[in-house]
Amino acid sequence: MNSHILLEAREFEERESAGIPEETRPVFHLTPKVGWMNDPNGFSQYKGQYHLFYQYYPYQKKWGPMHWGHAVSEDLLKWKYLPAALAPDTEPDAGGCFSGSAVTLDDGRHLLMYTGVIKLNDIQEDIFFQSQCVAVGDGIDYEKYPGNPVIEGKDISDGASKYDFRDPKIWREPDGTFRCVCVTCPPDQKYENRRGRVVWFRSDDGFKWEYIGVLAENDGTLGTMWECPDFFELDGKHILLLSPQDLIENNKYYSGNITVWMSGTFDRETGKYTVEKEQLADYGIDFYATQTLLAEDGRRIMIGWMQNWDSITFTRRDLRWSSQMTLPRELSFKDGKLIQKPVRELEAHRANPLIIRDNIISNKTEIEGVRGRLLDITIEIKPVFESSYRKFEMRFAEDGETYTSLVYRPNENTLEFDRSFSQTRRAVVNDKKFKVANRRGNLKIRLILDKFSCEAFINDGEQTMSNVILTDMKADRISFSAHGGLLLSIEKYDLVFE
Repeated sequence: MNSHILLEAREFEERESAGIPEETRPVFHLTPKVGWMNDPNGFSQYKGQYHLFYQYYPYQKKWGPMHWGHAVSEDLLKWKYLPAALAPDTEPDAGGCFSGSAVTLDDGRHLLMYTGVIKLNDIQEDIFFQSQCVAVGDGIDYEKYPGNPVIEGKDISDGASKYDFRDPKIWREPDGTFRCVCVTCPPDQKYENRRGRVVWFRSDDGFKWEYIGVLAENDGTLGTMWECPDFFELDGKHILLLSPQDLIENNKYYSGNITVWMSGTFDRETGKYTVEKEQLADYGIDFYATQTLLAEDGRRIMIGWMQNWDSITFTRRDLRWSSQMTLPRELSFKDGKLIQKPVRELEAHRANPLIIRDNIISNKTEIEGVRGRLLDITIEIKPVFESSYRKFEMRFAEDGETYTSLVYRPNENTLEFDRSFSQTRRAVVNDKKFKVANRRGNLKIRLILDKFSCEAFINDGEQTMSNVILTDMKADRISFSAHGGLLLSIEKYDLVFE
């Protein structure tokens, strides 16, 4: 039986979302039904559909007592809202239902595993006790397990913080047993000196869990607390995804909150994970809290929150929703790189192709038929002669003085995103620059535009960059320019959804 707290949330979201025009939302990026969204949760396939839950506060466009919003899709692009799945309505989660994941049980029920929090007021700070809980359901309605919480900090033999113990990612092993990873930190560490670690557990049924050990631990070089872990095998390597908090900028990473991937080897007998490489998962401003699923067709698919705790003030007052998810991405691991590509389902929505090969560009140029805010466009640039150009710029969402740009400098091997002139009204981070592979001035970028976002896939997905733009829709021009001559090839498609 659904609680009155959940029923009130469902009634509110249904009533208030009815007044949100579809044209004020992205076309194929999921937004909350109404109100606030952050981390993706419970990304899974169940009864022939993709299910995506999300951290949700329907009542305002800001973080509040966390619920789980819910949507389903046949193709990972066109999402249908379902009623909110979870609300903070039991003793172990009275302060909120935080992030988690989902699997299917042997009896056909959908199991949600999430962090329940109990809010305490301690001096002047909000303090949350955190533990792991489960709920089971039929894909629409979920009943919380009366034995919650199923995992607590006291279950970790070498100790864990009661205040930082969250984000369970659950999966099933080939033998049918269950595993999950969570993040925590040692119990005696003060807030500003926390060092996150990933711990993991096993279960025979998804309800009774035993502690295995520490899978990975922060040595002090990767921020403070870690969030949103994910652990899986991909093309012969074991990948660990993490979202570290509070980094100090260095020669590897930006400051603030980021998402990284680690690759390495995993010994199943000893449970030892040996990290061989570590790198940013995305180089944009708006990317955090990834989650993956292993699709029934064998693909490993990742989605993330296309926002960041450092950029949440980047919004528009006239919109009734806050934040959106990234485009789901197919993952592979090749030549020591985590490759990300838009899900192949997007290609079914391509229309009006325009293909141009080796067009010489020097001054600012607009090309007939290349414009819009709902596009899948791939550009390839290369020098006319060796070192024949010093800078390339692509402007989009352009209208007079309004534009967003990508700038490539081959002599520095840097790519820069800049939305400073995209009509932003807040003093937030508006540009990011990072190194790309040195290919003697050759660069390939696939850019996906969906009204309020741009996602760039560089050199066939070796690097990605996700950013929100909130420019008015009338700004739809695209231009190209170069300092010196270059050859520009374009493969452009409009994206059409009925």
